Amino acid sequence: MDDGVLATAEAGASAPAHEPGDTVIQLQGVRKEFGSFVAVKSADFGIRRGEFFAMLGPSGCGKTTTLKMIAGFEQPTHGRVLLEGVDVSRTPPHKRNVNTVFQQYALFPHMTIADNVAFGPRSKRMAKRDYLPRVAEMLEIVRLSDFSDRKPSQLSGGQQQRVALARALVNYPSALLLDEPLAALDLKLREAMQIELKRIQREVGITFVFVTHDQGEALTMSDRIAVMSEGVVEQIGTPEEIYHRPASMFVAGFIGSANLLPGTVEASDGGAAVVRLNCGPVVRAAGPRLPATGDPVSVMLRPERLTIAMAPAGEGTSLRGTVRDVIFQGSSARVELVLADGTSIVTYVDPDDDLPFLMPGAEVHATWRPDAAYLLAGWPGQAGSNVTDVDQIEAAL
Repeated sequence: MDDGVLATAEAGASAPAHEPGDTVIQLQGVRKEFGSFVAVKSADFGIRRGEFFAMLGPSGCGKTTTLKMIAGFEQPTHGRVLLEGVDVSRTPPHKRNVNTVFQQYALFPHMTIADNVAFGPRSKRMAKRDYLPRVAEMLEIVRLSDFSDRKPSQLSGGQQQRVALARALVNYPSALLLDEPLAALDLKLREAMQIELKRIQREVGITFVFVTHDQGEALTMSDRIAVMSEGVVEQIGTPEEIYHRPASMFVAGFIGSANLLPGTVEASDGGAAVVRLNCGPVVRAAGPRLPATGDPVSVMLRPERLTIAMAPAGEGTSLRGTVRDVIFQGSSARVELVLADGTSIVTYVDPDDDLPFLMPGAEVHATWRPDAAYLLAGWPGQAGSNVTDVDQIEAAL
């Protein structure tokens, strides 16, 4: 396919290439209430044509409700949903040019794979000579051409999912909506399907809107991510922006592993804040805004950006702690340190690193480069690592 652009419904014609930044879905002041419960408080954002867009957040944050309003299964209480510039807020699902893939693929068990994929075009009364090339093209894209005569029961879970994708894409929708479609797969297959989904999206060039509570999935596949919490979009950005420059304490703690250390600003120095941590030490950190002296702040340190050493590093770039545990995890070893006030932080080391002193009870220093410390406004609900407290993780998910 040229530039990943699909053919249009007319045989032999090609869909026009889209301009970068062209918006296909727009939510304007969208709010959804179920009686006295507000599922989505405010959604104001656009989704670009041809991008892989993820809506990420814990259960009950409003991401699936937002997806259903885009699909037409729910109508907004206030605001508008625009598709290709047209208000479809009250348009029923079957009249919107979007398709949805759910956790349950709902394939027709009595039909062959080819017939499952052809179901949509047949329902639209498309001529056989027009839809057969489409079906063949989609089966080729999802790498199931050799399985076209089989029944769904003869396929694996990952193959069934790819059939569901082909069936949803064969009508060339403006957008494909995916509601946690990988949740039912085991870990290895789920990881493989993340890469496969991204490949398929790149090949067809259609907008994918993907709902998940799995941070790894969102970071792996997405061009942009909308992080949601309690019905509010906390931040929209690229995976790199979301991970390295979170806009709020919630985003910092929810995305990946983070050490969040509360403190108070004592001074500013060259664009960075000098922070007295509640656990005692003074460190330097920079963020999007320089806070005022006396402001409560938190210093975020990602575990992979910390280094274990016997001696402290430069001023304001190290913490002293006691090794509580060292856990081998294959490609890395997780080290948990306890600071003087009992706060736990986590770092990772390469198993090949020669660190004979690294054992439980050892006094060491966690050090970092000056640009590794990121400043956030306010204090976290719990100081230290967000991967050591089971109750905290369960509450987030």
